[in-house]
Amino acid sequence: MTDFVYEICCTGERAAHDAVRAWFEDMAAPAWLRLPGLTGLDCYIVTEDRTHDPFVDDGPGPLLIAMLQFPTAEALSRGIAGIAGGLNGCPADIAVTGTMLERRFYPVADEREPGALRAPFSYVVRYHRPAEDEARFVANYLETHPPVLAQLPRIRSLLCYVPLRHQERGPLPAADYMIGNEVAFDSVEDFNLAMASPVRQEARQHFHQFPPFTGRNTHYPMLRRSLA
Repeated sequence: MTDFVYEICCTGERAAHDAVRAWFEDMAAPAWLRLPGLTGLDCYIVTEDRTHDPFVDDGPGPLLIAMLQFPTAEALSRGIAGIAGGLNGCPADIAVTGTMLERRFYPVADEREPGALRAPFSYVVRYHRPAEDEARFVANYLETHPPVLAQLPRIRSLLCYVPLRHQERGPLPAADYMIGNEVAFDSVEDFNLAMASPVRQEARQHFHQFPPFTGRNTHYPMLRRSLA
């Protein structure tokens, strides 16, 4: 199962957190929900509950991520041409990126087919450029890493995000992603249990077998709310 998304990521000082959320709720979301072809709009906020990954702690994370969903790449390109109105009123000193992504869903545990993204807790992971051979890195990741992640205890959804070409056509500067993933759980408690499992150990060992890369890779525990 595949769809296409425009990830709008807002970063800045934590003191701006409330202002960014108010702007999104009052101005951005109402405007973006009217975009032609939009099939969904999700809001991601870093959770304030205690989470624990034994291998990484990447700090406070983005102030907000908005994920605008479309059924095709063509619908995405047409739809995001109208997002400028929603950007009006964005608080000053906030950095905003907009990245066009193909979103691929994978089956988890013993499922034969992937299900929809419904669980409210997501671990949002992004791999940033550069890599020694980016095409090789991405192909290896997509082929080998999802089967490992799919076995995490109590996992509900597994997705990979692949940047689309021609990002210069987007209305915002794109993030420097090579690849991304998202694993979803029903609760912070389920996530913490998965992170304490042998499968998390296996995933970390597999990480060290990836083709060479020198960019950042970030992990942020976030709560997801669907607005459409």
